[in-house]
Amino acid sequence: MIRSLRLTAIWLGLALLTSVAAEAQTPAPDAAAPAPAQARVFPSEPRLKPDGTKWRIGYYEGGQYKDYETILKSTVRGLMAIGWIKPTELPVGNNPEPGGFWRWLSAHAASDYVEFPADAYYAAGNFDKEKRPLVKAELLDRLTTRGDIDLMLALGTWAGQDLSTEAISTPVVVASTSDPIGSKIIKSETDSGHDHLNAKVEPQRYARQVELFDDIFHFKKLGLVYENSPEGRTFAAVDDIERIARERGFEIVPCFAPFNNVPQAEAEAKVEACYGEIAAKADAVYLTVHRGLTEASLPKSLAPLIDRDLPTFSMAGESEVKLGALMSVAQSDFLYVGRFHAETIARIFNGAKPRDLPQVWQAPAKIALNLRTAGEIGYDPSVDILLASDEIFGTDLAQRAP
Repeated sequence: MIRSLRLTAIWLGLALLTSVAAEAQTPAPDAAAPAPAQARVFPSEPRLKPDGTKWRIGYYEGGQYKDYETILKSTVRGLMAIGWIKPTELPVGNNPEPGGFWRWLSAHAASDYVEFPADAYYAAGNFDKEKRPLVKAELLDRLTTRGDIDLMLALGTWAGQDLSTEAISTPVVVASTSDPIGSKIIKSETDSGHDHLNAKVEPQRYARQVELFDDIFHFKKLGLVYENSPEGRTFAAVDDIERIARERGFEIVPCFAPFNNVPQAEAEAKVEACYGEIAAKADAVYLTVHRGLTEASLPKSLAPLIDRDLPTFSMAGESEVKLGALMSVAQSDFLYVGRFHAETIARIFNGAKPRDLPQVWQAPAKIALNLRTAGEIGYDPSVDILLASDEIFGTDLAQRAP
């Protein structure tokens, strides 16, 4: 059984998250995101292009990772909140077809200012290394010769890397990357390195998650599943976690599962096998971002961990806590980050250079907890941890408001 948590550890961990978040916090939805002190302040009010036409937005992703559509939807909601798109109910759940939601958005988004051309969706297959250079070349050719796209949304590391180039001048907003600096998308937290480029950065986000997890459970062996490649290590924030392991004296128990260039079914099967393997070796597990960890495969991956009473912390957020992970840092369905991206887009359309806009953002310090999983692994959370949890799942009690 897992020992009872102490109030000190809980609040130290939350203070760790909160102190950093306070330095670069996204404002509430009724406020504008701040610009750097040294930069000109650009408005975010809706406006047409100088020629009186609508702004045309394109989209590029490396493959169909679940968070990409979620973050795109949150960005669209952010644009609705600041008046660029008329309020519209978006489809619930992810569209199973590649580009499916983009096509829906193209047909149904009502706006006097922006449009989402159906043919402006690009994807490198489903993380297909052979298709990637072909799609990149096609997209760069369009951006440099046709000039019919005013801004690109780049979701994920592959897309961000491919559009981080001096070959284009079309503004690019990069989202949903674990480490845009380590993956060479941008130069630093304060400088993207390209005038046309802006990428959200959350300094030490995953290191702080692991520190909080360790503050609570004091594990000796932490299980990690990731692809053993430079990209796979970036997706899973392995370098940061290895540093924390050295500092705190715990061991990492790895298992390698392919992320790129394999069929979806194989990615899921390899992930499930890995979690079964590390269940017998670790005493806690950090559920890393992986294409093979889906709504279908997550319960199967969690089963052997729950059978051995292992606590789990999701890197991805509360969506996986809803499905059975023990805990995570809640992200309110990416509401706040979507507003951040929407503000960035709006300021670019108002004349801001992407390079001059803020890139640093921190998620609000909120905890998500699954009480059903807690009961299954024999963990009885104290009143203190319940008070520290902003989103509670696995109970008939109403979910607490974020």
